[in-house]
Amino acid sequence: MSQQAAAASEGKKTRPIVPFLRLGADGEKPYLVGKKCSGCGAVYLGSRVACSKCSGTGPFNEIRLSDKGSLWVYSIVHQSVPGVPTPYVAAIVDLPEGVSVRCNIIDIEPKPEKIEFGMPVEMVTKKVREDKDGNDVIAFFFRPAR
Repeated sequence: MSQQAAAASEGKKTRPIVPFLRLGADGEKPYLVGKKCSGCGAVYLGSRVACSKCSGTGPFNEIRLSDKGSLWVYSIVHQSVPGVPTPYVAAIVDLPEGVSVRCNIIDIEPKPEKIEFGMPVEMVTKKVREDKDGNDVIAFFFRPAR
């Protein structure tokens, strides 16, 4: 059973941690969305007022982004705020649509000899906390592709 379906059966709601994460409906897998410039085709995360490539003012059409990408750069974080377990892998993942997304890499040992630049990764989601209303907050992560 998906996280969303399990929460719904308990009367809870789910919400994405960022506005460009879609949780999917009717069994659909969660996915990221981008905004595509209708003038030049450049793709961005988040809302846009103008395109930084062609200076066009839109419209910007929402597109579904790939759930697979490649690891561009990473850092192993050893010190964080209270309540955030360390070490963890903070990274930037390049997606085929030309967008780079900041994320954490999970399901891998946080050791440089275990992590390769350019390695294929895939997106996964999981509950990270509950909001003040008791709803599940869902975040996205990337892990080595299987």
